[in-house]
Amino acid sequence: MGSEVNWLLERAAELKHVSLSSYGLTSALKQAQIDLAENEFFVLSNRDRDLVMAALENPPEPNEALKGLFR
Repeated sequence: MGSEVNWLLERAAELKHVSLSSYGLTSALKQAQIDLAENEFFVLSNRDRDLVMAALENPPEPNEALKGLFR
């Protein structure tokens, strides 16, 4: 790591009154939560939500290909 990067991390840790390792771990945890949320959840628009709910409440009749899977 470059000295400027080191200085920035050490300064940020000092401002939070924690050790550099604690600061790094806390920062990594926050980023991990963001990364997981971005990849495990998605937000639908109101229109898309309504379409999904309508499909769940009134599913279409199964076609022949789907029926064939259950024979």
